[in-house]
Amino acid sequence: MADHHPVAPLAVPPAGAVALLETRFDASGVTALRHHVAARAAVAGLRGERLDDFVLAVYELLTNAVRHGGGHGRLHLWHDPKSVTCEVADTGGGFDPVTAVRLAAPPVPATPGGWGLFLADKLTDMIEVTSGPRGTTVRISSALT
Repeated sequence: MADHHPVAPLAVPPAGAVALLETRFDASGVTALRHHVAARAAVAGLRGERLDDFVLAVYELLTNAVRHGGGHGRLHLWHDPKSVTCEVADTGGGFDPVTAVRLAAPPVPATPGGWGLFLADKLTDMIEVTSGPRGTTVRISSALT
């Protein structure tokens, strides 16, 4: 089996951050991984609606990686005293910056799909997208309140 490398390596958590989870995933592990992310983000301090929103945003990134990014990816989750951050990287064909902006806009109502990056953007405090021919990396973060 070939070793797949995302477009950008998963970031090492910044100084003072605590790594919560780092793993590879595919379609068979998305639901279980969502539960692991929820548990670890809760331990880190996300609560209530902020926790639910963060977990939904992560789930959207996971399913995007499976559907559009080569069928698998890597997740890296960490927290610092102010926030919880998740980075999802895949090995799909990527997309150009103009497409990334369009994907962060509300999808056309009659079109199936298209909610992933839009929801991730609206449900978290920060989103960064890096994409190229070797894959896409998306980082989201939610502040601890």
